Amino acid sequence: MAYGLLKGKKGIIFGALNDASIAWKVAERAHEEGAEIVLTNTPVACRMGTIDELAAKTGSTIIPADATSVEDLEMLFSEAQKVLGGQIDFVLHSCAMSANMRKKRTYDDLDYSLFEKTLDISAISFHKMIQVAKKMDAIAEYGSILALTYVASHRTFFGYNDMADAKSLLESIARSFGYIYGREKNVRINTVSQSPTFTTAGGGIKGFDGLYDFSDRMSPLGNASADECADYCVVMFSDLTKKVTMQTLFHDGGFSNMGMSLRGMTQYNKSFIDENRDENGKIIYG
Repeated sequence: MAYGLLKGKKGIIFGALNDASIAWKVAERAHEEGAEIVLTNTPVACRMGTIDELAAKTGSTIIPADATSVEDLEMLFSEAQKVLGGQIDFVLHSCAMSANMRKKRTYDDLDYSLFEKTLDISAISFHKMIQVAKKMDAIAEYGSILALTYVASHRTFFGYNDMADAKSLLESIARSFGYIYGREKNVRINTVSQSPTFTTAGGGIKGFDGLYDFSDRMSPLGNASADECADYCVVMFSDLTKKVTMQTLFHDGGFSNMGMSLRGMTQYNKSFIDENRDENGKIIYG
């Protein structure tokens, strides 16, 4: 059901690749709520993905841009304002990639050149995006800027690797820039910490199926889906959240506040009894 929450608003959505992308779902919901949007991703991603289908469905314009390039971002915000006919009301940053994870490099054996790329793509690009927008005065007063994050920025998760560091930096950027942009232009900046979600990026995390199941068992409301995340983002883009800024907003079914759930304990006990003892009942640690 649409409520017209974004009627008359203009936005840019970074990172839609295919219909499994959270950014894709956000674009669909923003369109349903009345927004006009520009879609952007790297030129390679635009060629490899199916973003043309999303553009046709939402009546959007695609402007390829590398989010790590200041020059590309300047071009993007300039062209987007021309296409949309004015300043931008909301932006979604959904850019994340770890080459170390793809190459199965563990956290204690990182390739540092790849680590720098992880930080640049997944976090520093957020700073570049905001800095360019602010210098160009591209965001309208009380505009909303969002980035997607994960609770591994606060806690250690097996297999999340250098992406945890990137998400920590991403959230810090939201706070630091949120103060400056808020005081000067009333622009609000937040991050949404989403449940594990089956996306192209999520599939690259070691042991993701187990992480997804664990999170679902631990969360009193269960994992939040990509569609539900899109609903939440739309609310954050709307005028209903004008005074929310500099926050890491947990959209995870309650997982971030849990220690142990009954479902989690039940599964743990089952695994402990069935899998971690030998035929004589002795615990197997190895």
